[in-house]
Amino acid sequence: MNLNKESIESFIKQCQRVLKVSRKPDREEYINVAKVTAIGIILIGVIGFIISIIGQLIQGTG
Repeated sequence: MNLNKESIESFIKQCQRVLKVSRKPDREEYINVAKVTAIGIILIGVIGFIISIIGQLIQGTG
């Protein structure tokens, strides 16, 4: 990886541009994102639990 002065300056300019257009989410948006994230985590946990139970049932009969 070639780290020269121009590439570092370009990276810093890109970071500054992203920070200028980004904004802090309002309360409603934050709560919606938290709800979707929680639902995703719960779904993944339930799927893992079901797979674990199925695996134990298959092992017990085999």
